[in-house]
Amino acid sequence: MLSSSFKTNHLSAKETEFVQLIKENQGLIIKVSRLYTNTLEDEQDLFQEIVLQLWRSYDSFKGQSKISTWMYRVALNTAITLFRKSSKTPATDEIMDFHIAQFLENDDEKNQQVSLLYKVIKMLPNIERAIVTMYLDDLPYKEIAENLGITEVNARVKMNRLKKTLKELMEKHG
Repeated sequence: MLSSSFKTNHLSAKETEFVQLIKENQGLIIKVSRLYTNTLEDEQDLFQEIVLQLWRSYDSFKGQSKISTWMYRVALNTAITLFRKSSKTPATDEIMDFHIAQFLENDDEKNQQVSLLYKVIKMLPNIERAIVTMYLDDLPYKEIAENLGITEVNARVKMNRLKKTLKELMEKHG
């Protein structure tokens, strides 16, 4: 999403630092963008909106949490806000995650499972999507809870329930 040849010659130190931060964490932004959109164009738009919101709130980051925790919080809030504003969501049966296929090299069983996992994650409500996304990124339950404003115990309970739900959805749609 972010070109590695992005020129930083004319940027301030703050801007250069921010661009580097985005480059280092663009996978997090891509993942959130992918899970809250249904087309490549919407994914790219959401990516840009998240980066804009990160820039707008960059000065307010006080370092009281990990930078990735803060970025997740901004990315998820942006995605959920835009998702709620959008009334053009297709039925979950019609969700085709065709743009994920372009990132998969082979059509082997593992890649099919990953594609199916993305498809069923998109069927979940917003908060559950967020929990699964952070869990798949190996964030500790404490950080998941902080990002969502819930207790660590609640995050664990929700994730355990979500594992069962995801398994059922994968069996049903796989």
